[in-house]
Parts: sequence; C-alpha cells; structure tokens
Amino acid sequence: MSKPDRPAVLWTRVLLAALAVPQLFTGLWAVVATESWYRSFPGFGPMLVAAEPPYNAHLASDAGSGFVATGVFLLAAAWWGDRRVVLIAGVSLLSFALPHVIYHSTHPSPGLSDAENVVNSLVLTIAALLPLAVIVATAREGKSTTTKENTRR
Repeated sequence: MSKPDRPAVLWTRVLLAALAVPQLFTGLWAVVATESWYRSFPGFGPMLVAAEPPYNAHLASDAGSGFVATGVFLLAAAWWGDRRVVLIAGVSLLSFALPHVIYHSTHPSPGLSDAENVVNSLVLTIAALLPLAVIVATAREGKSTTTKENTRR
C-alpha cells in the first residue's frame, strides 16, 4: 500500500479554490438560465458569448456543465490538498484554459471591437497562466521533497 502524498503548498490550494469560484458561478448560471447566460455573460462590459451567435440552449447547458465539473474538481483538490490531486487539478484547468486562449486569440469575435478582443485574449492568457503557476509550484515542491528524502537515506 502506498503512503499518502504530502500536502501541496497552501497558496496553490487557495489559488485553486479561488479559480473554482468563477468556474462554478459561470457553470451554474449557464445550466440554470442558459439564455440569460448566453445574452449577458460575463454580466458587465462586452457580452462575450452573445458576440458569437447563434444561441444554442443545448450547447450552453453542456458548456455550463463542463464549467461546474471543473469548479467542483478544483474545490475538491483545494480541500484535500494532496499534492498529486492539486497537480492534476492544475493540469485539468490548463487543458481547458490553453485551447480557450488559443482559440480566442486566433479567432477574433465579430461581435467585439478590436480592443475588446485584445482585452479578452489578455484575460484568458492570465486565466491560463494561473493553473500553470500551480503546476510548476506543485511539481517543484514534489522534486524538492523527493530530493530531501533521498539525502536522508
């Protein structure tokens, strides 16, 4: 039986919990009120989802379910704190965030101005860098722990 992994550093767990909040908010909104989410997301500034019509209730609900699932996994990883689970949560969020930023950076929305498209890409880039920071910090923590254990033997 393998022994449990060490807990991840606290700031990575706090960051995962903070990243879970917009995932859960966005997802629940899209699942519960698909048309409102489509027309109004993010609730201020340019309406990002409606900038790429047409509205599709099924797609909006499915996208919302994906956001909810991601948010739940991020919260669970933050709560449990197991280094490996935190690492997987970071990889999981990055696997969504990276293609998302690439898509929006290479396919400007026709319903947004050039400036709005640039701001959207910058915000999405930051959203991809945050889970990357969790991954790097958690992977480094694992290496330093392994090195310390090896030197004690």
